[in-house]
Amino acid sequence: MFKSMLTADEDRRPEVAILVDGQSISAREGESLATALLNAGISPLRHTPVSASPRAPFCLMGVCFDCLVEVDGRQNVQSCMLPVHAGMQVRLPHGARRVGDPA
Repeated sequence: MFKSMLTADEDRRPEVAILVDGQSISAREGESLATALLNAGISPLRHTPVSASPRAPFCLMGVCFDCLVEVDGRQNVQSCMLPVHAGMQVRLPHGARRVGDPA
């Protein structure tokens, strides 16, 4: 479904580990979180609050908001706009945002 234009030999960025729903995946430091998730075969990233329709990155430039995830406890983060860093903890949301939690 999603394939990087660079081969592993061409991409000189260091590999880092991030946690996605408690499972460790490998990503390239500095790539967008949405790209890292797609490269790991993770899709959809969320389900809508009303109809539970699956959503995945669409525009990859911060316009569509279909790539929202929870990162390090912050809800509704646009994964396409956030660079990956080592130790990042990601949770894929299901349904509505938890009320009373930090945005």
